[in-house]
Amino acid sequence: MHINMENKSSQIIGRRNFIKSSSTLIAGSLVACSLPTEKSAFVAPNDKILKLALIGCGKRGTGAVVNALVADTSVELVALADVFEDHITDCIENLKLTQENTSEFNFIRPLEDIAKFSGFEAYKKAIDLADVVILATPPGFRPYHLEYAITNGKHVFCEKPLAVDPTGIRKVLELVPIAEEKNLNIVVGLQRRYEIKYHEIMKRIHNGEIGEILSGQVCWDSEGVWVKDRLTNQSELEYQMNNWYYFNWLCGDHIVEQHVHNIDVFNWAKQSFPVSAKGIGGRQARTDNKYGEIYDHHYVEYTYEDGSILNSRCSHLKGSDTKVGETIIGTKGRADISYFKNGTITDYSGNKLYRHREKNDPNPYQLEHNELFKSIRSGDTINDLDYAAKSTLTAILGRYATYSGQVIKFEDALNYQHALAPEIISWENNPPISPNDNGDYPIAIPGITKFYSDTWMDEQIADKPLLEKALKKLDLIEKKF
Repeated sequence: MHINMENKSSQIIGRRNFIKSSSTLIAGSLVACSLPTEKSAFVAPNDKILKLALIGCGKRGTGAVVNALVADTSVELVALADVFEDHITDCIENLKLTQENTSEFNFIRPLEDIAKFSGFEAYKKAIDLADVVILATPPGFRPYHLEYAITNGKHVFCEKPLAVDPTGIRKVLELVPIAEEKNLNIVVGLQRRYEIKYHEIMKRIHNGEIGEILSGQVCWDSEGVWVKDRLTNQSELEYQMNNWYYFNWLCGDHIVEQHVHNIDVFNWAKQSFPVSAKGIGGRQARTDNKYGEIYDHHYVEYTYEDGSILNSRCSHLKGSDTKVGETIIGTKGRADISYFKNGTITDYSGNKLYRHREKNDPNPYQLEHNELFKSIRSGDTINDLDYAAKSTLTAILGRYATYSGQVIKFEDALNYQHALAPEIISWENNPPISPNDNGDYPIAIPGITKFYSDTWMDEQIADKPLLEKALKKLDLIEKKF
């Protein structure tokens, strides 16, 4: 029987600290997707057991399993898959611990009887057993996992971002009509789109309460995330997989992995995507090789078709000011939304037009899964892929801009024939990027690192001699993305 979330109450938790706290209680229902829904041929009656598989057994994926089991009591966890076998073991132990601390979900199938698959191809075996899959691996693998799940007719909850390169983005966009044709529900973990505070603010923005949007400021400034030491006799591939956040083929840099949340909020407000970007960035504070190849700060100026500007900033600088939030500036007022505080709308006389008090708001991490399973049960469809892919590309566009120092067009970034993440990989492979003899990884340098796209070259260089000259210069470039 489907859980009646309106009668549940408990402590709110985030996905990353679910082990330390009991599961959250969710009240009410939220139409989370900004795209219209339509009736589906796939309707799962309330008494049908939906089989669930988790791909990527870290804390993020483990927390998502708890969210799924709280959202619907008729969900059976049937399979776990991860590249690392010990991640599966840790996941099971964490699930046991969480269940001991809450009574809000139960395992239909005993944990010891759940199918377990490890290795780079394990995801296929787990997906084959399921009706619904959770994709929570490093994002470099996301397009390939989405492709397998969707083409095989599975409903999906997948974490953001959806790719790390334009090749992956194009693959995801190709899956949008396939998911629609199969009447599949695809929810993406850009959870602000499911958060009541953001919905209330966005509803007022779209109703014109701040007027026409002129500009915005979005930021994710923090001290950074975990890093794992290199172990004795550890292969380079295993080291990078364990430290996936610091390598672009796995993570895309923190502008893509984290800051995509804030960028997506402004795209949501504008109901459009930028046409170009220019930025600066670098690596000043975290220069040690253990931080791989990513920057510690990015600043990007995005330009939209109507001339409005988004100022985008993210940093991982220990000891500096921390802030996560969004400001949207209109002709009549402004909206300020902090991830950790209440959201407000203010006019230019200083009058508070709206203030959202979120003390009793349900957990957006839980709402994502509530809406997913509610939609599956009712026969509606949610498909977050299109906007999530384009917001991911917006973040990738920002990375290209900060790495190169050039003005990059959104269209050129989309068409750029650039693939960071290999489709097939095994423990016998070398990773796509390797350190030199001193242990140094190649770092992008603005003004030296170049962005190249066939579209850009065609537009800028019309005659053949100049084109040939430009291509010769291109061959001399030592550093590429």
